[in-house]
Amino acid sequence: MDVAIVGAGPAGLTCAIYTSRYGLKTVVFEDPTNPSQLSLAPKIENYPGFEGTGLELLERMKRQAESFGAEVRVERVLDVSRGFTIRTDDGEYSSRSIVIATGGRHRKLGVEGEREFLGRGVSYCAVCDGFFFKGKDVLVVGGGNTALSEALYLHDLGCNVKIVHRRDEFRAEKVLQDKVFERGIEVIWNTVVVKIEGGERVERVILRDVRRDEEFEVYVDGVFVAIGIEPNVELAVKLGVELENGYIKVDEFCRTNVEGVFACGDCCNRPLKQVVTACGDGAIAGYSVYTFISKMRV
Repeated sequence: MDVAIVGAGPAGLTCAIYTSRYGLKTVVFEDPTNPSQLSLAPKIENYPGFEGTGLELLERMKRQAESFGAEVRVERVLDVSRGFTIRTDDGEYSSRSIVIATGGRHRKLGVEGEREFLGRGVSYCAVCDGFFFKGKDVLVVGGGNTALSEALYLHDLGCNVKIVHRRDEFRAEKVLQDKVFERGIEVIWNTVVVKIEGGERVERVILRDVRRDEEFEVYVDGVFVAIGIEPNVELAVKLGVELENGYIKVDEFCRTNVEGVFACGDCCNRPLKQVVTACGDGAIAGYSVYTFISKMRV
């Protein structure tokens, strides 16, 4: 193949659309164990010309990439080596170039009870698990766009929602903040989670007011953690790709320090982690791959 794209999120699929249209043999590897964050978004309102769920938008991108000839393989990439040899859980492939578009995974709170109650009241995806908490008390942890979007989704689903945020103001877009306040969702400011407790399932959360340095408990049935994303950079490290603050370091053309290795999307050192910027990165990466392959053919 000409290009192997690891990751089937908005960055990887946009890259596939461009490389396919350039006439490059393109294969996208979609990890079934690590779905794109876009697929979990309950509602997309800030992508130009589209309103709907993240999964709907992602499926449209996938169909479009395939319509131009890209092949999407649902296989987990286990290892890569310079050359480039890609080993998955279903086979081994070789490519003339590689694009890392592996996105990220949910950041953990790192508190006692979080891991123990995963799937028993602790969740990182309101779309996935919100249905099971209709009519119940839930706590959403975070203050960014994802946290407020999940709180709104859970509220509209019929949950009794509280938001806990470590600061005295949100980082989310104003339109999301306005919706939270309009719905009367309770916000516990300047507070962090200390511990998650319960029996068979989550029953309560121990919180600490950071200003007063006082602990108190809140009885809830579920805890939805939405405090950001950690980039998936393991494959990049194996290839000797340089990192910056934990993210893949790329230039304005989405090139890494390793020739033939490109990267795009949330795994990169970009200032804004949004669908629209991920797509922009994917387009640039696609162009850069085409330029790289064209020089090889001369």
